[in-house]
Amino acid sequence: MLTLSPTVAVNTSKSERNQRIVRTLKKTLKRIVPLVLALIFVPWFFLFYIALGLIDFSRNSQRTFRTMDRYFAGNGVFTWLLSPFNLLMDLLCLPYWNRGIYRLQDLPPAYQSEIQTLIDAASNRNLVGLLESKMQEKKRGMIFFKWYGKNIAGSVDMPEYHQPFQYIRTIGVSIFNKKQSTGEHFGPLRVTLRVLYNINDIDNKNVYIRVGNQTHFWKENKLFIFDDTLQHQSCNESDAMRYCLFVDMLRPSPWPGLMSGVLTGIRLMMAPVRAVFYKHWTVIK
Repeated sequence: MLTLSPTVAVNTSKSERNQRIVRTLKKTLKRIVPLVLALIFVPWFFLFYIALGLIDFSRNSQRTFRTMDRYFAGNGVFTWLLSPFNLLMDLLCLPYWNRGIYRLQDLPPAYQSEIQTLIDAASNRNLVGLLESKMQEKKRGMIFFKWYGKNIAGSVDMPEYHQPFQYIRTIGVSIFNKKQSTGEHFGPLRVTLRVLYNINDIDNKNVYIRVGNQTHFWKENKLFIFDDTLQHQSCNESDAMRYCLFVDMLRPSPWPGLMSGVLTGIRLMMAPVRAVFYKHWTVIK
Protein backbone atom coordinates (compact mmCIF):
# COMPACT_ATOMS: atom_id res chain seq x y z
CA MET A 1 0.00 0.00 0.00
CA LEU A 2 1.45 3.38 -1.09
CA THR A 3 1.53 6.09 1.57
CA LEU A 4 2.69 9.69 1.46
CA SER A 5 5.54 10.79 3.66
CA PRO A 6 4.67 13.47 6.24
CA THR A 7 6.62 16.06 4.27
CA VAL A 8 4.78 15.28 1.02
CA ALA A 9 1.42 15.28 2.82
CA VAL A 10 2.14 18.69 4.36
CA ASN A 11 3.25 20.13 1.00
CA THR A 12 0.10 18.73 -0.65
CA SER A 13 -2.07 20.26 2.06
CA LYS A 14 -0.32 23.64 1.64
CA SER A 15 -0.73 23.47 -2.14
CA GLU A 16 -4.46 22.76 -1.86
CA ARG A 17 -4.86 25.57 0.66
CA ASN A 18 -3.00 28.00 -1.60
CA GLN A 19 -5.19 26.98 -4.54
CA ARG A 20 -8.32 27.63 -2.48
CA ILE A 21 -6.99 31.05 -1.49
CA VAL A 22 -6.24 31.93 -5.12
CA ARG A 23 -9.72 30.79 -6.21
CA THR A 24 -11.33 32.86 -3.45
CA LEU A 25 -9.29 35.93 -4.42
CA LYS A 26 -10.21 35.55 -8.09
CA LYS A 27 -13.88 35.17 -7.21
CA THR A 28 -13.76 38.23 -4.95
CA LEU A 29 -11.97 40.35 -7.56
CA LYS A 30 -14.51 39.39 -10.23
CA ARG A 31 -17.24 40.74 -7.97
CA ILE A 32 -15.51 43.82 -6.58
CA VAL A 33 -13.72 45.21 -9.66
CA PRO A 34 -16.91 45.78 -11.76
CA LEU A 35 -18.56 47.47 -8.76
CA VAL A 36 -15.60 49.80 -8.23
CA LEU A 37 -15.48 50.69 -11.95
CA ALA A 38 -19.22 51.36 -11.97
CA LEU A 39 -18.92 53.64 -8.93
CA ILE A 40 -16.08 55.58 -10.60
CA PHE A 41 -17.51 56.01 -14.09
CA VAL A 42 -21.31 55.94 -13.67
CA PRO A 43 -21.91 56.62 -9.96
CA TRP A 44 -25.46 58.05 -10.11
CA PHE A 45 -26.71 55.43 -12.53
CA PHE A 46 -25.10 52.67 -10.48
CA LEU A 47 -26.57 53.96 -7.22
CA PHE A 48 -29.98 54.15 -8.90
CA TYR A 49 -29.61 50.52 -9.96
CA ILE A 50 -28.51 49.51 -6.46
CA ALA A 51 -31.59 51.23 -4.97
CA LEU A 52 -33.98 49.44 -7.34
CA GLY A 53 -32.17 46.18 -6.71
CA LEU A 54 -32.57 46.55 -2.96
CA ILE A 55 -36.29 47.25 -3.37
CA ASP A 56 -36.61 44.17 -5.58
CA PHE A 57 -34.44 42.00 -3.32
CA SER A 58 -36.48 42.96 -0.23
CA ARG A 59 -39.39 40.91 -1.61
CA ASN A 60 -37.48 37.75 -0.66
CA SER A 61 -38.35 36.35 2.76
CA GLN A 62 -34.74 35.18 3.24
CA ARG A 63 -32.97 38.52 3.44
CA THR A 64 -29.62 37.14 4.51
CA PHE A 65 -26.13 38.14 3.34
CA ARG A 66 -25.87 34.84 1.46
CA THR A 67 -29.12 35.48 -0.42
CA MET A 68 -28.08 39.06 -1.14
CA ASP A 69 -24.73 37.86 -2.47
CA ARG A 70 -26.50 35.46 -4.81
CA TYR A 71 -28.89 38.16 -5.99
CA PHE A 72 -26.33 40.90 -6.68
CA ALA A 73 -23.28 38.83 -7.66
CA GLY A 74 -24.38 35.23 -8.20
CA ASN A 75 -27.04 33.52 -10.28
CA GLY A 76 -29.53 36.27 -9.46
CA VAL A 77 -27.55 39.01 -11.21
CA PHE A 78 -29.85 38.93 -14.26
CA THR A 79 -32.83 39.39 -11.94
CA TRP A 80 -31.07 42.43 -10.48
CA LEU A 81 -30.24 43.84 -13.94
CA LEU A 82 -33.90 43.41 -14.93
CA SER A 83 -35.23 44.85 -11.66
CA PRO A 84 -36.42 48.17 -13.25
CA PHE A 85 -38.42 46.20 -15.82
CA ASN A 86 -39.79 43.78 -13.22
CA LEU A 87 -40.85 46.56 -10.87
CA LEU A 88 -42.59 48.23 -13.81
CA MET A 89 -44.47 44.97 -14.43
CA ASP A 90 -45.59 45.03 -10.79
CA LEU A 91 -47.03 48.50 -11.32
CA LEU A 92 -48.77 47.53 -14.56
CA CYS A 93 -50.45 44.60 -12.79
CA LEU A 94 -52.05 46.74 -10.08
CA PRO A 95 -54.58 46.41 -8.48
CA TYR A 96 -53.51 42.73 -8.68
CA TRP A 97 -50.84 42.87 -5.98
CA ASN A 98 -47.92 40.47 -6.34
CA ARG A 99 -48.48 37.91 -3.58
CA GLY A 100 -45.24 36.02 -4.20
CA ILE A 101 -46.91 32.69 -3.46
CA TYR A 102 -50.47 32.09 -4.67
CA ARG A 103 -53.36 29.75 -4.02
CA LEU A 104 -55.48 28.69 -6.98
CA GLN A 105 -58.41 30.73 -5.65
CA ASP A 106 -56.25 33.86 -5.67
CA LEU A 107 -56.42 33.84 -9.49
CA PRO A 108 -59.39 34.95 -11.62
CA PRO A 109 -61.81 32.15 -12.65
CA ALA A 110 -60.59 32.13 -16.28
CA TYR A 111 -57.04 31.45 -15.08
CA GLN A 112 -58.22 28.66 -12.81
CA SER A 113 -60.10 27.08 -15.72
CA GLU A 114 -57.03 27.00 -17.98
CA ILE A 115 -54.91 25.42 -15.24
CA GLN A 116 -57.56 22.77 -14.66
CA THR A 117 -57.58 21.97 -18.39
CA LEU A 118 -53.86 21.13 -18.23
CA ILE A 119 -54.27 18.99 -15.13
CA ASP A 120 -57.20 17.05 -16.60
CA ALA A 121 -55.32 16.40 -19.86
CA ALA A 122 -52.26 15.07 -17.99
CA SER A 123 -54.48 12.60 -16.13
CA ASN A 124 -56.69 11.59 -19.06
CA ARG A 125 -53.76 10.89 -21.38
CA ASN A 126 -51.52 9.28 -18.75
CA LEU A 127 -48.76 11.81 -19.41
CA VAL A 128 -46.43 10.16 -16.89
CA GLY A 129 -46.73 6.87 -18.76
CA LEU A 130 -45.92 8.58 -22.05
CA LEU A 131 -42.78 10.12 -20.56
CA GLU A 132 -41.42 7.19 -18.53
CA SER A 133 -39.33 5.77 -21.37
CA LYS A 134 -37.82 9.17 -22.25
CA MET A 135 -35.68 9.69 -19.16
CA GLN A 136 -33.65 6.49 -18.66
CA GLU A 137 -30.44 7.58 -16.88
CA LYS A 138 -30.85 11.32 -17.41
CA LYS A 139 -30.57 13.36 -14.23
CA ARG A 140 -33.03 16.14 -15.04
CA GLY A 141 -35.21 16.33 -18.12
CA MET A 142 -37.51 18.94 -19.62
CA ILE A 143 -40.02 18.55 -22.42
CA PHE A 144 -41.91 21.51 -23.90
CA PHE A 145 -45.30 21.51 -25.62
CA LYS A 146 -45.57 25.30 -25.78
CA TRP A 147 -42.88 27.93 -25.19
CA TYR A 148 -43.85 31.60 -24.70
CA GLY A 149 -46.98 31.06 -26.78
CA LYS A 150 -45.37 29.07 -29.60
CA ASN A 151 -46.36 25.40 -29.98
CA ILE A 152 -43.47 22.90 -29.86
CA ALA A 153 -43.86 19.65 -31.80
CA GLY A 154 -42.31 16.58 -30.22
CA SER A 155 -42.41 12.84 -29.74
CA VAL A 156 -45.20 13.02 -27.12
CA ASP A 157 -48.59 13.95 -28.58
CA MET A 158 -50.63 16.25 -26.34
CA PRO A 159 -53.03 18.19 -28.61
CA GLU A 160 -54.77 19.68 -25.56
CA TYR A 161 -51.54 21.59 -24.84
CA HIS A 162 -51.36 23.08 -28.34
CA GLN A 163 -54.69 24.88 -28.19
CA PRO A 164 -54.66 28.72 -28.11
CA PHE A 165 -54.83 29.59 -24.42
CA GLN A 166 -55.64 33.14 -23.41
CA TYR A 167 -53.31 33.29 -20.40
CA ILE A 168 -51.06 30.23 -20.43
CA ARG A 169 -47.90 30.80 -22.46
CA THR A 170 -45.45 27.99 -21.62
CA ILE A 171 -46.33 24.33 -21.02
CA GLY A 172 -43.73 21.71 -20.23
CA VAL A 173 -42.92 18.89 -17.87
CA SER A 174 -39.83 18.91 -15.67
CA ILE A 175 -38.63 15.47 -14.67
CA PHE A 176 -36.26 14.83 -11.79
CA ASN A 177 -34.61 11.46 -11.50
CA LYS A 178 -34.11 10.11 -7.99
CA LYS A 179 -31.77 12.09 -5.72
CA GLN A 180 -31.72 15.12 -8.02
CA SER A 181 -32.13 18.74 -6.95
CA THR A 182 -31.48 22.23 -8.28
CA GLY A 183 -29.42 24.81 -6.48
CA GLU A 184 -31.00 27.95 -5.06
CA HIS A 185 -31.72 30.32 -7.94
CA PHE A 186 -33.82 33.24 -9.19
CA GLY A 187 -35.93 33.46 -12.32
CA PRO A 188 -35.15 36.57 -14.40
CA LEU A 189 -38.55 37.97 -15.46
CA ARG A 190 -41.82 38.88 -13.74
CA VAL A 191 -44.25 39.03 -16.67
CA THR A 192 -45.63 35.58 -15.78
CA LEU A 193 -46.39 33.39 -12.80
CA ARG A 194 -44.88 29.92 -12.52
CA VAL A 195 -47.48 27.17 -12.10
CA LEU A 196 -46.22 23.74 -11.01
CA TYR A 197 -48.36 20.64 -10.71
CA ASN A 198 -46.85 17.34 -9.59
CA ILE A 199 -48.41 14.79 -11.95
CA ASN A 200 -47.35 11.55 -10.29
CA ASP A 201 -48.32 10.61 -6.74
CA ILE A 202 -45.67 11.42 -4.14
CA ASP A 203 -45.64 9.88 -0.66
CA ASN A 204 -42.38 11.30 0.61
CA LYS A 205 -41.53 14.60 2.31
CA ASN A 206 -38.11 14.56 0.67
CA VAL A 207 -39.71 15.83 -2.55
CA TYR A 208 -40.47 19.53 -2.31
CA ILE A 209 -39.91 23.06 -3.53
CA ARG A 210 -38.62 25.77 -1.23
CA VAL A 211 -39.33 29.45 -1.91
CA GLY A 212 -37.62 31.69 0.60
CA ASN A 213 -38.69 30.53 4.06
CA GLN A 214 -41.63 28.44 2.80
CA THR A 215 -41.31 24.76 1.90
CA HIS A 216 -44.04 23.16 -0.19
CA PHE A 217 -44.26 19.35 -0.02
CA TRP A 218 -45.73 17.69 -3.10
CA LYS A 219 -47.27 14.88 -1.05
CA GLU A 220 -49.46 17.47 0.71
CA ASN A 221 -50.56 19.50 -2.31
CA LYS A 222 -49.84 18.78 -5.97
CA LEU A 223 -50.32 22.39 -7.09
CA PHE A 224 -47.99 25.30 -6.38
CA ILE A 225 -48.08 28.78 -7.94
CA PHE A 226 -45.44 31.42 -7.30
CA ASP A 227 -43.38 34.33 -8.59
CA ASP A 228 -40.20 32.63 -9.73
CA THR A 229 -38.06 35.79 -9.47
CA LEU A 230 -37.99 34.94 -5.76
CA GLN A 231 -35.13 32.67 -4.71
CA HIS A 232 -36.24 29.05 -4.91
CA GLN A 233 -34.96 25.48 -5.02
CA SER A 234 -36.58 22.25 -6.23
CA CYS A 235 -35.55 19.00 -4.56
CA ASN A 236 -36.15 15.31 -5.12
CA GLU A 237 -34.22 13.48 -2.41
CA SER A 238 -36.37 10.36 -2.76
CA ASP A 239 -35.73 7.10 -4.63
CA ALA A 240 -38.51 7.78 -7.14
CA MET A 241 -38.98 9.96 -10.21
CA ARG A 242 -40.76 13.30 -9.97
CA TYR A 243 -42.89 14.55 -12.90
CA CYS A 244 -44.09 18.13 -12.63
CA LEU A 245 -46.09 20.26 -15.05
CA PHE A 246 -43.99 23.35 -15.71
CA VAL A 247 -46.26 26.23 -16.74
CA ASP A 248 -45.90 29.98 -17.20
CA MET A 249 -49.06 32.08 -17.40
CA LEU A 250 -49.53 35.81 -17.75
CA ARG A 251 -49.90 37.66 -14.48
CA PRO A 252 -53.40 39.01 -13.84
CA SER A 253 -53.45 42.62 -15.05
CA PRO A 254 -55.88 45.28 -16.29
CA TRP A 255 -53.76 45.23 -19.49
CA PRO A 256 -53.67 41.57 -20.66
CA GLY A 257 -53.07 42.57 -24.29
CA LEU A 258 -50.05 44.66 -23.32
CA MET A 259 -48.64 41.89 -21.10
CA SER A 260 -49.10 39.38 -23.93
CA GLY A 261 -47.33 41.70 -26.38
CA VAL A 262 -44.43 42.20 -23.97
CA LEU A 263 -44.06 38.43 -23.59
CA THR A 264 -44.09 37.92 -27.35
CA GLY A 265 -41.27 40.43 -27.65
CA ILE A 266 -39.33 38.60 -24.96
CA ARG A 267 -39.81 35.30 -26.81
CA LEU A 268 -38.38 36.77 -30.02
CA MET A 269 -35.35 38.14 -28.16
CA MET A 270 -34.73 34.98 -26.14
CA ALA A 271 -35.26 32.38 -28.88
CA PRO A 272 -31.63 32.44 -30.12
CA VAL A 273 -30.24 31.91 -26.60
CA ARG A 274 -32.97 29.69 -25.14
CA ALA A 275 -30.56 26.79 -24.61
CA VAL A 276 -28.55 28.88 -22.12
CA PHE A 277 -31.46 28.86 -19.65
CA TYR A 278 -31.73 25.04 -19.76
CA LYS A 279 -28.05 24.12 -19.89
CA HIS A 280 -28.38 21.98 -16.75
CA TRP A 281 -31.31 20.04 -18.22
CA THR A 282 -31.68 17.39 -20.89
CA VAL A 283 -34.28 18.79 -23.27
CA ILE A 284 -36.47 15.93 -24.49
CA LYS A 285 -37.65 16.23 -28.08
